[in-house]
Amino acid sequence: MITRNDTLVETEEKVSTDTESKTEKLRDLIVYNDDVNSFDFVIECFIKVCGHDEIQAEQCTYLVHYKGKCAVKRGTYEELEAICIALLDRGLTAKIE
Repeated sequence: MITRNDTLVETEEKVSTDTESKTEKLRDLIVYNDDVNSFDFVIECFIKVCGHDEIQAEQCTYLVHYKGKCAVKRGTYEELEAICIALLDRGLTAKIE
């Protein structure tokens, strides 16, 4: 016979197991400064590839320039992979960390 407490424990264990299997580690897509690409080009890349609005793209570009790098996007590896490849294809230096 299952008591009410046993049912609650079984339910809690099942929920936590389901949540753990669906949870993936979030990562950052980092873009690094270079001496090749112009501000306008980098801003354009962030708008087209990352989906940033103009202000966000400009702010990220300034951070890349003055700090040497900037986390421009956060997500799972699978979400960031295509974005990273697109930025690399455009000649930016990017890495998923």
